[in-house]
Amino acid sequence: MNDATKIALFEGKEIRRYWDDKQEKWYFSVVDVVGVLSESTDPRNYWKVLKSRLKDEGSEVVTKCNQLKMRATDGKYYLTDTADTEVMFRIIQSIPSPNAEPFKLWLARVGYERVQEIADPERSLNRARENWKLYGRSEKWIQQRMMGQETRNKLTDYWSKHEVKKGGEFAVLTNIIHKEWTDMSVKEHKELKGLKTQNLRDHMNEAELIFTALAELSTRQIAETIEATGMDENKVAGKKGGGIAKKARLELEGETGKKIVSGDNFLSSQKSPKKLN
Repeated sequence: MNDATKIALFEGKEIRRYWDDKQEKWYFSVVDVVGVLSESTDPRNYWKVLKSRLKDEGSEVVTKCNQLKMRATDGKYYLTDTADTEVMFRIIQSIPSPNAEPFKLWLARVGYERVQEIADPERSLNRARENWKLYGRSEKWIQQRMMGQETRNKLTDYWSKHEVKKGGEFAVLTNIIHKEWTDMSVKEHKELKGLKTQNLRDHMNEAELIFTALAELSTRQIAETIEATGMDENKVAGKKGGGIAKKARLELEGETGKKIVSGDNFLSSQKSPKKLN
């Protein structure tokens, strides 16, 4: 999932959304919203039928929906109908549901919180902390997760300023670093943990977070030292940075007899979160 795409939760149910920086607005997956409101076992078909009815009625709602690529449960990205908050309100009015009014309030609040977070980034950090708490993460884990994210952000900032493109190239370099220190790709690590669309880092244990941060910190400092520019030079830095973390991992595993990379995740060990609204 790219940096602009996030998962929001309404009463524990996932709603995919995309933040458009230029328009400064959220776009929500229509199918996800339809699924929550209609409680249909086949929300895609429900939306297909509803979309056809709205077209026949001459509604402009359908034409105002945009297709954006979003990650599906199989981990791949597909074009899916999305709508901004205004259009989504009109779609909601077409779906008889006891959740309609609560969802409207949630939708309005989500959009407002994003505007607040742009003006005050600390709000975003505090919200992330509160959400992790609701999932049962310890204060120690949350602190490590946030420190790791800061290390990650410094690395991606370096890439952005040295001719590495966001999206595909970021993903390639991230995978190189990860495979170098873990001996497995990001995809393989997620499969080991039984994850699909979830963020791998949100399901790492404390040691995995620490070694990921070490690999990315080492990568950035090496890249800065050699003034790495473009993909090829940053690949070299990534391999070396990941290699430093790998040496540390193997040494610790040798001393303790315990594996750092784990198949554990928070899906099976934690209860369902409270409402994140």
